[in-house]
Amino acid sequence: MSAKPLKKNQGSVGILKVSMVWTILIALLAVLAVASMAIGSAGYSFREILSAIFLDTDATTRVVVLSLRLPRVILAILIGAALAAGGALLQAVMRNPLADPGTIGVSAGAGTAAITVLLIFPNLSLSLPLFAFVGASLACVLIYIMAWKGGVDPVRIILSGVAINSVLSGYNSLLQLLNSDNLSGVLSFMNGSLSGMSWVHVRTMAVYAVVGLGLSLLCIRHANALQLGDEMAKNLGIRVNASRICLSAVSAFLAASTVSVAGMIGFVGLVVPHIARMLIGSDYKVLLPTSILLGGVTLLLADTVGRTIIPGLEIPVGIVMSVAGGPFFLYMLRKRGKFNGS
Repeated sequence: MSAKPLKKNQGSVGILKVSMVWTILIALLAVLAVASMAIGSAGYSFREILSAIFLDTDATTRVVVLSLRLPRVILAILIGAALAAGGALLQAVMRNPLADPGTIGVSAGAGTAAITVLLIFPNLSLSLPLFAFVGASLACVLIYIMAWKGGVDPVRIILSGVAINSVLSGYNSLLQLLNSDNLSGVLSFMNGSLSGMSWVHVRTMAVYAVVGLGLSLLCIRHANALQLGDEMAKNLGIRVNASRICLSAVSAFLAASTVSVAGMIGFVGLVVPHIARMLIGSDYKVLLPTSILLGGVTLLLADTVGRTIIPGLEIPVGIVMSVAGGPFFLYMLRKRGKFNGS
């Protein structure tokens, strides 16, 4: 008799917890956005920021806030959300909490294509997003070809991805060595930077984000099924191999879009879904939206720290994420049993 009320109470507690987490993340996002626009070489108050955005006030303040800082804030949120969603999907595909587009070679494929264009075919730089997506897709195809043996096994996918990542990293290093006189733009790309971004980049990334995040939300049912195991997924009517390929394609699209706009930014897709699991569990109906919100918070915080921590010096957001994400990755390896979503 008491079982039903207990389940209802547990459900209400779960909804309350998720609502609280989402509210906190949205509030953090708003606070960080204002703080990022307020602090810098020229500091502004909250009132000055609002006046610059909504009123025709001081020209200098308006240029700094509207043309320099606001586009950067929006880009950080969009890119962080895309990277986090891509990482969360790949972790469902691999059934492995240590998978993300960077660790299995998808981002390396996009980066390799982009670096090749920047160094060898600079006249094609306007088509960089297309080449980045093609590179990520080819890396995915190679990974699945190498991992295919009567089906796709998550362990073989990860091992194949590590091998592809290693080969592409070597190729990238060789390409940079052979073009050492023309590395100024590539170094910024390799470190992942939001410096100098404009509304043109925001519009480009917004299109990719809307498409990619929309597709990722459509994959929630398949992601939940895949993380239960192949047999259970088949019993639920899921075509396992087709679902893995579709989810990987969406993840590759999200990774390629971020690489084409901001360069190589690691650890967001690895770290953020883990923190989301710790907060709300492993159900992708809430895990994926939470990861999207938390991804925006994480990258905006990293970019703000990199831009302001050392006066007069800007640290690319990719470096900040590597410095912060590396220790967290080691922590996850040691405490992996705590990240299984249970």
